[in-house]
Amino acid sequence: MKKRMMLLVGLFALPIMCHIAQARERYDGEYGTGPNRFSVATGSPGELGLLKALGEAFSSKLNTTLLWKKAGSGESLKALREKTVDMIMVHAPAAEKKAVEEGWATTRVLIGSNEFFIVGPADDPAKVSGARDAADAYTRIARAKERFFSRGDSSGTHKKEMDVWQKAGITASGEWYVVTKDFMTATLKRANDEQGYFMTDSSTWAAEGKNMPNLKVLFKGDKFLVNTYHALCQPDGATPGARWAARFIEFVASEEGQKIIREYGKDQHGQGLYDDAAYARQYDD
Repeated sequence: MKKRMMLLVGLFALPIMCHIAQARERYDGEYGTGPNRFSVATGSPGELGLLKALGEAFSSKLNTTLLWKKAGSGESLKALREKTVDMIMVHAPAAEKKAVEEGWATTRVLIGSNEFFIVGPADDPAKVSGARDAADAYTRIARAKERFFSRGDSSGTHKKEMDVWQKAGITASGEWYVVTKDFMTATLKRANDEQGYFMTDSSTWAAEGKNMPNLKVLFKGDKFLVNTYHALCQPDGATPGARWAARFIEFVASEEGQKIIREYGKDQHGQGLYDDAAYARQYDD
């Protein structure tokens, strides 16, 4: 009887242990060691280390652990809606506003910005460097049928790319249009290796551009390509970590958090990777 009870306990415990293991495996970073745990889905801020800097500074104050899930803006919003994360840091304004209107997201706070650059081969076969705006740059690439790399993953970058194609009046397709279904740095590397065009964010370029010898910035400066980031979290009580996520957003928006954002990357790359919310406000909608 005792052996049978132990077997039953083991059988019940097994799926719980598996669930715990799976929950740990789904995170791409863990910052802090405190008992107050909360999860954040985001893309480039996590890839480039900004989220780690913010998470560790916050943890030192409130004894928290920030769990990072690597996801573009589209997947981050989906995770928030499905309650698999406590908060997100994204750049998809229309979708963010809809989430707040529908009630499954709250506390939409502007936290900073970067911008998009169009990079490509140094010899610039599509003559992108002479474009008057982003739509003209894309038109030149499509007309020349030069290889263009798209993340194609519903990320904020992909959504902005689609907006530019729409402004240009072009439906991008054909052998020259390559969809990677991958993240920013990986797609940038592929553009470098295969010497094609890509729209990368300025933060990733500042951090990784030196590792991309076959590419150079060919177009930037169109206000349409400025990229504002907002933080959103679960409604109060919707998830166990929602209260800590809300506190973290307050910290990121505070002067201490904004200083981290302004200065992040300067020591390693010679320039900050992100602009703060004060700068981003002029482009916010």
